[in-house]
Amino acid sequence: MNNLSEANEVILGVDTHLDVHVGALISGTGRLLGTFAVETNIAGYLKLLIWGQSFGSLKRAGVEGTGSYGAGLTRVLQEHGIEVLEVNRPDRSKRRLQGKSDPTDAENAARSVLAGTSSAIPKTHLGAAEALREVSLVRRSAVKAKTQAINQLRALLISAPQEVRERLWKSKPGDCAKHCARLRSLGDTPLLATLTITLRLLGKRWLALAEEINELDKTLEHLTQEHATRLRGQFGIGPQTAAVLLSVAGDNPERLRNEAALAALCGVSPLQASSGKTVRHRLNRGGDRAANNALWTITMVRMRSDTRTRAYVARRTQEGLSSKEIQRCLKRYIVREIYPLILADLAESAACS
Repeated sequence: MNNLSEANEVILGVDTHLDVHVGALISGTGRLLGTFAVETNIAGYLKLLIWGQSFGSLKRAGVEGTGSYGAGLTRVLQEHGIEVLEVNRPDRSKRRLQGKSDPTDAENAARSVLAGTSSAIPKTHLGAAEALREVSLVRRSAVKAKTQAINQLRALLISAPQEVRERLWKSKPGDCAKHCARLRSLGDTPLLATLTITLRLLGKRWLALAEEINELDKTLEHLTQEHATRLRGQFGIGPQTAAVLLSVAGDNPERLRNEAALAALCGVSPLQASSGKTVRHRLNRGGDRAANNALWTITMVRMRSDTRTRAYVARRTQEGLSSKEIQRCLKRYIVREIYPLILADLAESAACS
């Protein structure tokens, strides 16, 4: 029966979009069985599932964008016992040679599952890690917009008339924004009237974003204290870095086979770069850059304030390593330290939910 089931196995590949998903089905021997397009709603996902099962035993599916456009389809397939694997975007050089279409991309997704080149388990988006990711995402955009607002405000003040600049320019961004937000009128000329409006709006925008960031920081503090207790207990790890590291691991950390997998996901795993008689490694520039930045932040804090880390830095410096090389080593060691803590925190969070 098992041999018969394997012989009758079909594999689904899906190219996901905002309004339409295109699925392609191949047999266990790689023969294309057909393609099918559905709308991006529950009814469409079920139609795609039933269509795939009508050709044989559907056990595996390769889906592009399981964390974005394909998130809904991924959940439906998993609920029906289908193993869903994350499929990366097709190689650009291959696209240039073979062309591109949605059915072709869906077929390539299915073939990558059959070949075993797509083996990544997608994140689930239903727990504390997803909540932390959402708050971190919103906070990051708010900080960026706040920085842009104060930069624009100060750029206007630099080119403003001297008396306006001397009246409103303050060294602290908060003071500068407050004075501009309270402006009533700088004058009756078109320039001064327009300058009054723009400075007042930018000042109010900066203050509103500052209040928004404070609220998000309180949310991160609460969530990390509740769901990242062990991680927060480590030296140099605050609510923002803890939130990023938990969110990159995901609510199903079993997808990370070991701490080396987490290191690769954070872009701190060394890669082989040997050739001929030269044996060396190079820096991994892949992975989640926000997680890499969180590790860098922890490293900087520890290099300044942690006694053990400062002793390590001194020893490695005497051995001839540069500051950047030491930082890379420290980031890798930090991953090794926090990996079991992340697993324990997420397991406890899942048990409580």
